[in-house]
Amino acid sequence: MKAFLILEDGSVFEGISIGSRREVISEIVFNTSMTGYLEVLTDPSYAGQAVCMTYPLIGNYGITPDMESDHPWVDGYIVRELSRVPSNFRCQGRIQDFLEEHDIPGICGIDTRQLTRILRDRGTMNGMITTNENYRLEEILPRLKAYVVGDVVSKVTCKERYILPGRGKKVALMDFGAKKNIARSLNERGCQVTVYPAHSSAEEILATHPDGIMLTNGPGDPQTNVEIIREVRKLYESDVPVFCICLGHQLMALATGGRTFKLKYGHRGGNHPVRDLETGRVYISSQNHGYAVDPDSVDSSVAQPAFVNVNDLTNEGMKYRNKKIFTVQFHPEACPGPQDSGFLFDRFIEMMGGED
Repeated sequence: MKAFLILEDGSVFEGISIGSRREVISEIVFNTSMTGYLEVLTDPSYAGQAVCMTYPLIGNYGITPDMESDHPWVDGYIVRELSRVPSNFRCQGRIQDFLEEHDIPGICGIDTRQLTRILRDRGTMNGMITTNENYRLEEILPRLKAYVVGDVVSKVTCKERYILPGRGKKVALMDFGAKKNIARSLNERGCQVTVYPAHSSAEEILATHPDGIMLTNGPGDPQTNVEIIREVRKLYESDVPVFCICLGHQLMALATGGRTFKLKYGHRGGNHPVRDLETGRVYISSQNHGYAVDPDSVDSSVAQPAFVNVNDLTNEGMKYRNKKIFTVQFHPEACPGPQDSGFLFDRFIEMMGGED
C-alpha cells in the first residue's frame, strides 16, 4: 500500500506503508545510528516524534530483547529499506510486525537522505504519515503547523513507585521517561534504586533519606515542566548528591536560573563527540535531545560547564559549585560502541560515599 510523508513546508515523499495504517501527525526528527533501532523505538524520549533513520538498511537483525522500556514510544517510523528476512541468533521477529502489533504507522522506500538534508537545512518540523492518496495539502498544512508535542513527560513516566533491590547505596530515581539501562547501571553497581513518577514531590523523596538522587532523560520541551522544575529546585537545595542525564540536566539548569533553547535539528545518534573540559579527553556518546542548556545563562557562582559538544560547541554537562551535583546531556548508560563514559556512574557512587 502506498504511504505519504507530508512536511509542514509542503514537501511530500511517496513510499510504502509499514506497520499501522492509521494517520499520524508528529514532529519529524532523524537519528544517525547504524544499529540500535530497537532502543530508538522504545526510548521514551521519542514520545511525540516520528523518527527517520539515516542508515539505509534497518531491521537486519530483527527484534531482539534490547528494549529500553516495555513498549515503543515513537509516533511513527521512517526508513529507506526494511530487511525482509532478519538474521540473528537472538532474533524474535521482524520489525514490520513489531510496528503493526503496537499500532505504529511508518513509511519505507523514500529518500531518507533528502529528508535528512531538508531537516538539517530548514530545521526540525512537523509532518504527517498517511495512506490517503486523496490528501489535500491546503487542508493538511494548517494542521501540521498547529501541532505541538505537549505534556509528554506525564505520558511516559511510571504510574507508581517501584524498587530495584540492592545492598548498596539507596538511590531515588525520578522517572521523566527513563531508559531502563539507567536504573540497571546503578543496580549493577549494587545500588537499591527506588523509581518515582515524574510528578512526585521533593518532600516525598527526601523523606526516605536517599544517599543520592538521579534525574533521568525524557521527552519534550523542558521549559513546559513548571511544577517539576519547582521540585527539582528543592532537591538542589537539599545537599543530597544528584546526578542528572539529558532532560534531567536541562531541568536542573532551569531550576537554578538558567535557560534552555531549541536546537535547529537536535542531536540524535550514537556517534556524538563530547569533550571533558577538565581533562580535554573526548568521548563518543549516544544522544537524543532537541533542546540544550545555554551555559552563559547559568550563574557562574552556581555552576560551570563540564562537557562541550565537539561538533557545534553546545553545552553537554555542568558541574555545580559547592554542591554534590553534576549533569550531562548525553547518555553514559548507552553503549553506542565505546562504553568509556560509564565511569560517570562510578563518580556518582563516589559522590555518595563510595561502595558499602
